[in-house]
Amino acid sequence: MIDLRFLRENSDVVRASQRARGEDPALVDALLEADSARRSAVAKADNLRAEHKAMGKLVGKASKDERPALLARAQEMSAQVKAAEVDQHAADAALDTAQRALSNVVQEGAPAGGEDDYVVLETVGTPPEFGFEPKDHLELGEALGLIDMERGAKVSGARFYFLTGYGALLQLGLLQLAAQRAVANGFTMMIPPVLVRPEIMAGTGFLGQHSAEVYHLEEDDLYLVGTSEVPLAGYHSGEIIDLSAGPKRYAGWSSCFRREAGSYGKDTRGIIRVHQFDKIEMFVYCDPAEADAEHRRLLAWEREMLAAIEVPYRIIDVAAGDLGSSAARKFDCEAWVPTQGAYRELTSTSNCTTFQGRRLSVRYRDADGKPQIAATLNGTLATTRWIVAILENNQLADGSVRVPAALVPFVGTEVLAPQTRTSA
Repeated sequence: MIDLRFLRENSDVVRASQRARGEDPALVDALLEADSARRSAVAKADNLRAEHKAMGKLVGKASKDERPALLARAQEMSAQVKAAEVDQHAADAALDTAQRALSNVVQEGAPAGGEDDYVVLETVGTPPEFGFEPKDHLELGEALGLIDMERGAKVSGARFYFLTGYGALLQLGLLQLAAQRAVANGFTMMIPPVLVRPEIMAGTGFLGQHSAEVYHLEEDDLYLVGTSEVPLAGYHSGEIIDLSAGPKRYAGWSSCFRREAGSYGKDTRGIIRVHQFDKIEMFVYCDPAEADAEHRRLLAWEREMLAAIEVPYRIIDVAAGDLGSSAARKFDCEAWVPTQGAYRELTSTSNCTTFQGRRLSVRYRDADGKPQIAATLNGTLATTRWIVAILENNQLADGSVRVPAALVPFVGTEVLAPQTRTSA
């Protein structure tokens, strides 16, 4: 949710944000009307309660002759108070609905436009030049005994897979390296639940425009998470947290689940776009005044991990129309994928300002001891998709793949060599 006070004072800014996202600016006016109606309903109910309370005092002091008329008036006012409270509850609900319909205010400086209107901020490394026809990650993964899509589909259906042998060790190595680096940078490691309640999923903004991506267990009314951002955002919901020593940083290691609705025919080969994957996600609670600096720190930690896996990449400033509803600004790191001749997303880091904190009622005390809404941020530190970039960029002419030096201690070998697959 956006700040209502900010909305009242900067409605043109919010309308411009909506237009930059390609969303309806009329939602701003609907929210302003709902806010005004709710404040009027609250004032009316408060005034009636005050009058009713004063009437009660008059009844207590009234003479025997005056009392019947005053009691009748008090009963009439009691009915009016109840009706006003019903109206107030309805206004509260209408305001909540209108407020949840509005995405976060896009940060000044973020590019306007849609998915293709990003701005490249930096390119790191040079795409490899091969003296042979490079293989894609799936061909390499199958030949090296790392990935088994066929049996994944047999067991679970399309877009599921097994990571086998060194493929499993490669993913575990990525996640272990990320975990070690997160702890060294002051993060608390977490293994969160991957099933969450509706209010937590909604609180992070994933039940709006992203609802088609989410798996829902109807019998239990629980949602499978698509990122550990969701349970980590809910970890301090309804709390006043202590930020006196600086931001609270968590790193969540979890399996993630996405329906990939509407992506049929797009990236269906291999493990680029799948229904289940593992990820370590950084998540931060901080004073809103520190959020921009923290966002840059998250990006810097992502850069360190990408340097460790030795792949060329670029950093993009994501356009407003491609932001999730919670994000005010997002930077993606995209690795070069040789067989596609394109950069593909490996990491994202988003500054959600106070949008999620307001929905989940996460607060901290300012220097004067007054509760304020906390800002939240998130960022990817390692995930299954990284295997795509590692295999394709580090392949050799004989079909083997060089293991990045930082991962050798976890994988147990410097080179992944071809092997004969077990027949199906």
